[in-house]
Formats: sequence, C-alpha cells, structure tokens
Amino acid sequence: MQRKRPKYLNLLEIRQPLPAVISILHRLSGALLFFPGIPLLLCGLDLILNSPQGYAQFQSFLENPLFKVALTLFLWFFLHHLFAGIRFLALDLHYGGKLEQARFTSKLVLTVGIILTLLIAAWIW
Repeated sequence: MQRKRPKYLNLLEIRQPLPAVISILHRLSGALLFFPGIPLLLCGLDLILNSPQGYAQFQSFLENPLFKVALTLFLWFFLHHLFAGIRFLALDLHYGGKLEQARFTSKLVLTVGIILTLLIAAWIW
C-alpha cells in the first residue's frame, strides 16, 4: 500500500503550538539583541560619554518618533528574551513541564512581555 504524500510543503499553512512560537521568538529576539542591539548600544554609549555635545545630540535622537519606535521594539526584544529565558530555566529545573503548564507559561511570557513593553513605552512617549 503506497502512501499519498504531499507534493509540496506550504509553510504558511503549518500551525505551531504556542510554546514553539515562544521558543522561536526567544531565539529571534536573542539574535536581534546581539547583532544590531549591542553595536547600537555601544555607539550610543560612546556618543553620550564623549562630550556634552554628544549627550545633547543623543537627547535630540530621543525626541525622534522613529527612534522611539525602534527603542520600543528593542525593549520588547529584551523583555521577551528575559521572561522566555526565565521560563526555559524553570523548564530545565523540571518546573512547568506538563502540557497545560507549558501552555500557561507561554501565554504568561507573551502577555507579561507585551504589557510591560506597553507600560514602559507609554512612559517613554
């Protein structure tokens, strides 16, 4: 008996469970914090610490809405990576490994990250 296999794999139709999405976002946020995040942070620190004119220039950057949007996005990357990392550490210690607990902690990581990002973004704006 021959199996009927699909001729192609449509990646847009595949639905991942929420813990898998959190894991993928954790890896993505870590990569984005590392490559553009660290160089931008170091460039900003260099600008701030070099001279009073650099500090004033950095403050003028903070008034730009596009810079605020980028700062808010990097804030979400950081908070999501932080809370998902804490979740994965708890999973490594065998806390929350059951299916219901894994789904709940995934929802918790996503919710807390978004809420804290919105609260801090409201303070930034």
